[in-house]
Amino acid sequence: MSDRNSEGVRSEFSPWLTPLTYFLFCKIIVPFYFNLEINGRENLPQEGATILAPTHRSRWDPLILGYAAGWLETGRQLRSMVLEEQTKGLQGWFVRRLGSFPVDRDRPSISTIRHSIELLQNKEMLVLFPEGHIFLDNQIHPLKSGVARIGLQAASGKTDLNLQIVPISIRYQHPAPPPWRCGVRVNIGSPLAIDNYRDDSVKKASKKLTADLEMALKELHQ
Repeated sequence: MSDRNSEGVRSEFSPWLTPLTYFLFCKIIVPFYFNLEINGRENLPQEGATILAPTHRSRWDPLILGYAAGWLETGRQLRSMVLEEQTKGLQGWFVRRLGSFPVDRDRPSISTIRHSIELLQNKEMLVLFPEGHIFLDNQIHPLKSGVARIGLQAASGKTDLNLQIVPISIRYQHPAPPPWRCGVRVNIGSPLAIDNYRDDSVKKASKKLTADLEMALKELHQ
């Protein structure tokens, strides 16, 4: 299954690689390597347009997120916006077939943003890291406005979309690279409904939504 817009940005799932990867990582590698604590799974929407907005502390984060909120848990595939360099070479071959698509962090293209919006308007689940970078400390860093802007644009003119943004804290017991049997606590917060931000201008709504998301992540990360 794939989605493609006119500029060629796409995300797809291999019919054989996706279930194999979920089984290997979510049933064997991740629970074997880490000592995991998952809280708040009941906050994950089972359907509808959804943005998962996790903290970013390690390259393990997408695998931890797949374990906590992915296909085996919710029955939903996770689309992910990832750095352009992660979609190249052998790693990129796998990443592109597991629902990810590239973004230039310094100059996001219109096609990448448009693809994100199309996915949400198709009521899929999209992973966006709101801090924009990997940070090795346990502090919540100022969020970029991208999550809010993409969410608001996706909901523009779509009164029935009911888009939800789910804050997620991923906290490692030890700094990266995490050692074997490192403790990891994942706190999944209550979703922020995009409909609660429709009354303001896009600029004001984006600022307020970003601030509310940052506050939610700080509370979850304590």
